[in-house]
Amino acid sequence: MEIAVFDTYVKKPEGGLMHFDILVESGVTGELVYQYGKKYLTEKGYPKLDLTSKECKFCHVEQPGADIRRAIIDKGFAIIEMQGC
Repeated sequence: MEIAVFDTYVKKPEGGLMHFDILVESGVTGELVYQYGKKYLTEKGYPKLDLTSKECKFCHVEQPGADIRRAIIDKGFAIIEMQGC
């Protein structure tokens, strides 16, 4: 399985920035990636934040480790938290 990594930056309402990667199976793009990102943001307590191509951009393709592979098989996506999450 190859995965696509989408580099994502979202401004929090109280200030600051959330930086996280959305990882999906290679070939998944666009609205589905944004839906996964919105699901993550809702889980983090930010259901009203927008997520579009402005905040979320394709970065690269790679081979996942076992934990990431399992998450993508189970949920359709995985998140790697980078900053401010």
